[in-house]
Amino acid sequence: MRAPDPLRRDPIAEAKRQWDERGWTDASEGMAAVTSIMRTQQILLSRIDGVLKRFDLTFARFELLALLSFARSGTLPMVKASARLQVHPTSVTNAVDRLERAGLVRRVAHPTDGRGTLVEITPEGRVRALAATRELNSVVFSQPGFSATELVELNGMLGRFRRDAGDFGDDSSDDRSSHEA
Repeated sequence: MRAPDPLRRDPIAEAKRQWDERGWTDASEGMAAVTSIMRTQQILLSRIDGVLKRFDLTFARFELLALLSFARSGTLPMVKASARLQVHPTSVTNAVDRLERAGLVRRVAHPTDGRGTLVEITPEGRVRALAATRELNSVVFSQPGFSATELVELNGMLGRFRRDAGDFGDDSSDDRSSHEA
């Protein structure tokens, strides 16, 4: 798929100019930043989707496979997967349904909680997750369009923003035993 021809002018800069012209100068930089972040997310997701399409995966399903592949046992409770991916449990259920139909994960009974369900990555799921990860690393993650210095700055800024928004706490200690099923 060919990328569209670039616009002659930056529409976000034009929107900022319009904000300023209407006297909304106290909000114009924020509007431009938020809109730029949203557009950047669209561009990056399009690149990611282009890679993952070859593996018959969406980004949400890839994230779940990657998360499971990182777990020592290859399993996680569905509720824990939802929390770690920071998505609603219904989204995890939907991803598990599709990955299960594709033979990439399976549901298993929780060994100690009769009400809980674990999701387990299959051998084919591990193969697919690794292949997709290698391709994403090669095509997108190792060349995202920012310099190394910009990436460090960007990760710092966005990390602080997410922390301050309540995405995670300041405690950086890692109790590994609490992360496994």
